[in-house]
Amino acid sequence: MTNIVAKTKDFAFEVKEESEDGTFEGYGSIFGNLDSYGETVMPGAFAKSLARHAKEKTSPLMLWQHDSYSPIGVWESLAEDKKGLFCKGRLLKGVQKADEAHIILKAGAIRGLSIGYREIKVEPDGNNRNLLELDLYEISPVSFAANRRAGVTAVKSERMEEFARKLRDGEPMPVKEFEDILREAGVPKAMAVQIASVGYAKAIRSESEGDQAKEKAALFLQMLKAG
Repeated sequence: MTNIVAKTKDFAFEVKEESEDGTFEGYGSIFGNLDSYGETVMPGAFAKSLARHAKEKTSPLMLWQHDSYSPIGVWESLAEDKKGLFCKGRLLKGVQKADEAHIILKAGAIRGLSIGYREIKVEPDGNNRNLLELDLYEISPVSFAANRRAGVTAVKSERMEEFARKLRDGEPMPVKEFEDILREAGVPKAMAVQIASVGYAKAIRSESEGDQAKEKAALFLQMLKAG
């Protein structure tokens, strides 16, 4: 089973070491841990993706808060072990956001890491899901990883209801507001801009389509609820 929708997953990030040159290491994903999404990352989930990066001499990006316009460093070593995904990275000193991240990490003010990935193979496990293979494309230090699931739930239960109500009333919210909802739900910035400014904008501006425009816009709501 392949899911082409880009997703993020947050973890409490145990920084084992953070040096003056901006190098730090720790675990970005722990295997066998059922999270509040009802999902468990299984051993071997990153193996093929890491092997592909090694073969192509590439690496998942190190972004700040999932912002594709804010690369802050490089991942020098990523490997699976018995515990999970071990990460060793280096912040690029002289880059403003990287310098800020260095100060914040050293102070222990950030303890979160979030991976951006695409599902390749998933196995149902009762009411839960086991993630067997993931295509890893970025890893971001983030401010609120440990508590972020509660924030996403609030977005889906409150702002999504507002979104649905406006669609029913024929008053879809502005493109920028919809983009903000996507961003708050964890969608990377570049992807949120593309979805909101292209697909959603086209749907709500298609006056000649009448009710079909509402139906197309409503699909975005269903996609987010499904995610």
